Amino acid sequence: MPHTPDAFEDDGIDRVPAPKPVHYAEQALLGALLLEPARLADIEQLSSDDFESHTHAALFTAIRTLPAPDPADHAKDTAWLNTVLDVARPHAPGLNASYLHALIQFCPRADHAAAYARIIRTDHARRLLRGHAERLGLTAADPGLPDPAATVLVLADDFSRLLDTLAGEFAPHPGSLPRTALPSPAARQAGPEELDEEQLLLASATASPKDVQQMRWLTADDFVLPLHAGIWQSITALVHRGDVVDPVTVLGEAQHRGLITETLPPRDLMALVSTPAGSAEHWGEQILKRALLTRAQTVAERITGYTDDLVNTPHQLITGSRRALADLNTLRTRYRHATAPATMPAAHPPARAAPLPRAAGPPPNTAPTAPRAHR
Repeated sequence: MPHTPDAFEDDGIDRVPAPKPVHYAEQALLGALLLEPARLADIEQLSSDDFESHTHAALFTAIRTLPAPDPADHAKDTAWLNTVLDVARPHAPGLNASYLHALIQFCPRADHAAAYARIIRTDHARRLLRGHAERLGLTAADPGLPDPAATVLVLADDFSRLLDTLAGEFAPHPGSLPRTALPSPAARQAGPEELDEEQLLLASATASPKDVQQMRWLTADDFVLPLHAGIWQSITALVHRGDVVDPVTVLGEAQHRGLITETLPPRDLMALVSTPAGSAEHWGEQILKRALLTRAQTVAERITGYTDDLVNTPHQLITGSRRALADLNTLRTRYRHATAPATMPAAHPPARAAPLPRAAGPPPNTAPTAPRAHR
């Protein structure tokens, strides 16, 4: 009768507080391979990198490295098992012979090795997605990078390629969207630098409304402070209607949008848009960059939440991750429009000049006669 997992899961090898299902799948698979090494042919796609446990990965590598024993000889003695242990132990010092025998006893059915391998590959895909999401979120939150936005977009592209690869390994099925209930994203905290940039944008846009026409890539959702977002909508509404723009007209539009309150009287709102510095496009790019990095962090948290929910199948994780990255890509498109170098109009070739009338003199191929020296 097979042993229960409790008989040896606390033997000190890769001990975990609460083993996940993949822990038992790895044990069952290794038990099947130790019992019937020929089962390796059923799991050719599996690699040692797919294992969560380092000890199990080392044991699997040893099994794949050694030639399979003769089935009749393997049934009579433990010579091959001892060799497997000797090969694996340098990479996993905690291994011992009793653990190998426990794995064999734990395996329910050696002929189910392929099913155990699928569980292992599924969990590996989950860990891959979680690792990419964590890397994306940490990069977006790292203020020390020289160009965090560019780095984040590169990681997003890598993430998309990983999803394409995994999509070819796991078949789709009905109900492909994750049903994980995720918490609402935390409200963005406005620091002094963010507030200064938004205020400078509003003042510069009011002073140079013609620049606003070229800034359709910036939206109210990109602002940290809702008040600044409302003032930006007031400015853009005036510009798109073709109305004049100055602090007074912005005040009038803001009044219709309900932005004038006891805490923001008219005088303060006018002062807010009356001290320009720099170009509106520059400050708009800074605001959009911060919004991009914030969106990347939100996407990373969303995908991490999907991967932490063991209910989700690989296809649900892939579909949910693609939906999340699509939210980042919409902002990426606007960011690229904002940061694309301005294209210079193509220069027209100069008009060909009409030939001048040829003066009387020597033929074109005849060298002119040197002037005669005067005596």
